[in-house]
Amino acid sequence: MGVLSGLKYNLKGLLMALKDPKLLLLGISRFVLVLVLTIIAASLILHYHAELLELIWEKPQSPWIVWMWHVVSWLLSIFLVGISGVISFLLSQILFSVVIMDLMSRIVEKKLTGRVEEPQGMPFLKWFFYLLKQEIPRNIVPVTTLLVIMIAGWATPLGPVFTFISSMVTIVFLAWDNTDIVPARRLLPFRERFRWLMKNIPFHLGFGLPFLVPVANIIFLSYAPVGATLYHLETSANKNL
Repeated sequence: MGVLSGLKYNLKGLLMALKDPKLLLLGISRFVLVLVLTIIAASLILHYHAELLELIWEKPQSPWIVWMWHVVSWLLSIFLVGISGVISFLLSQILFSVVIMDLMSRIVEKKLTGRVEEPQGMPFLKWFFYLLKQEIPRNIVPVTTLLVIMIAGWATPLGPVFTFISSMVTIVFLAWDNTDIVPARRLLPFRERFRWLMKNIPFHLGFGLPFLVPVANIIFLSYAPVGATLYHLETSANKNL
């Protein structure tokens, strides 16, 4: 599936969640947590906004180009707010959102199929720690990849290009964090799930595009598990894992 399909499923999931009381409440709980963390992170980042801008470009004295400096300042502010949203999402994910995401996915699957396909007889604690264990490679791989891209951007004159690449890589991994819920619950090996991700990069790019929109990205991230589960249930993608 391509970029447009990914975008369609993200929007479709959001609309479905807004019509279902349980999904709406779970999403709101994630939204509130991410919002609080975002406000804290954005406040800290924007507090040092001037210092960061000075590192990039000192305010020019010429009135002919000072307007460009203000444009850069405005763009930097938007970028920092977007980054704070992503950072807050990752923090909430590590804390407890993985359980809420799985619960949202289960509600969608049961609503559409009447049951939840999963290994039988797994105790709750074992299931809980298994979900947490899944978060380790799902976070190590993205962080490592982005670190390599950042180093490449610093070490070469192609910084702007690598900045764009890092943004695309980030939304792909954020999308995968949601589309991987169903396969992980069914205990598919990490290697197979990662191989499937590599085969479906365009879909994940489209699914993750709304995550680039400041403020709105918090809402899309909160309800993304719904669209990701719909994707697995309405397509044969899970059969190709």
